[in-house]
Amino acid sequence: MNKQIVLDLRETVRTVPGWPIEGVLFRDLTTLMKDPHALRMSCDILFERYKEKKIDKVVGIDARGFVFGAVLAYKLGVGFVPVRKKGKLPYETLEKSYDLEYGSGTLEVHRDAISAGDKVVVVDDLIATGGTVSATVGLVRELGGEVIECSFLIELPDLKGREKLVGCPVFAVMEFDGE
Repeated sequence: MNKQIVLDLRETVRTVPGWPIEGVLFRDLTTLMKDPHALRMSCDILFERYKEKKIDKVVGIDARGFVFGAVLAYKLGVGFVPVRKKGKLPYETLEKSYDLEYGSGTLEVHRDAISAGDKVVVVDDLIATGGTVSATVGLVRELGGEVIECSFLIELPDLKGREKLVGCPVFAVMEFDGE
């Protein structure tokens, strides 16, 4: 991956101190998404990474994972599966609870969204403590899917989220630490 492109993308990410709670440096990707060049570069990086991997489905995590995941699924010509917060899906669901850096939650997926043996890439905007993506990987595996990789625009390595994804490769376009 081109280091200059990554540096350019980093410049489009806004840091919001003290949100949602004091002491947190929130990495806001809405500023990257509103920049057409940065959005295109981000999506192209993901496409280039997965275009030869024979992916069957892209799983996007609610909500910013939908943006990047849906574009990736479209570009790959494969199905998109939304993993949503509890109570948002209308059909039979499978659910998993998880802990966040500042709370907890429950995610759901439709029981018929992934078939046994489907090769899946899980996409979200950011990995922090890894609770959300770990729950998502659990849902995919419970449905019989094979997680090829978990993919993020941003990784916060200080929070060690990667450690919760034992046996699951992780890719991040860029990293931010507690700076």
